[in-house]
Amino acid sequence: MDAALLFVRLVVGLAIAAHGAQKLFGWFGGYGLAGTGGFFEGLGFRPGRVFAFFAGLGEAGGGALIALGLGGALGPALVVVVMLVAIFTVHITKGFFITNGGWELNAIYIAAVVEIAYVGFGAYSFDRAIGFAYLSSAQAATVLMIAAIVLAALNLLVRRSAPQQTT
Repeated sequence: MDAALLFVRLVVGLAIAAHGAQKLFGWFGGYGLAGTGGFFEGLGFRPGRVFAFFAGLGEAGGGALIALGLGGALGPALVVVVMLVAIFTVHITKGFFITNGGWELNAIYIAAVVEIAYVGFGAYSFDRAIGFAYLSSAQAATVLMIAAIVLAALNLLVRRSAPQQTT
């Protein structure tokens, strides 16, 4: 079980962290803060660079915490915030399947990280090595998941349409 948890944490955590690195640094074929910030501006998130930074940080940081097995349910909660906002701003109108730009991959990431938040990181984790269990209980996971949903909703509420150009 512990080896399986390590495998899932590494695959899921590193994949999500790589998405964050695309946004933050332009690594792995990403657009970096400037390109991602411009995209976010077009989605109504202003200032786009700030929202791109926090989205990238949520993915890179959350994914790294998951891969390392550090911080209990905090990493999964960060990922849930970013994935929910992505679903409701970009993917929801494109259907389910990722082949059409849908929300399939985001939903899989959410399912995986929620499972990790509630099951825990297992024996092969930094939390276990340092004896950190504060954010690893079911109650902590529930509080952090509720906070993630609220933060995602707040992000969606602050979106604004592009200013009308006057001629």
